[in-house]
Amino acid sequence: MNKMIATVCVISWSGFWAFGYLALTAGVENTGHVTVALLLAAAGLFTGVFTYLKIARSTDPQRWRHVRQSEQG
Repeated sequence: MNKMIATVCVISWSGFWAFGYLALTAGVENTGHVTVALLLAAAGLFTGVFTYLKIARSTDPQRWRHVRQSEQG
């Protein structure tokens, strides 16, 4: 399962960078292309962040469950 999540993470980040580049370099007259590229880049960003956090939580679960009390002084 972790390998599949890692693969989705890599593909998501690749899509984010590729479609983000397309959205930034598209001409102003191509508003349809910019909108679609921007939506796909946002989907890649959110999916990439979600899968990265899922991988990080599964590799070190104690770190994510640890609650720190604020220092008062």
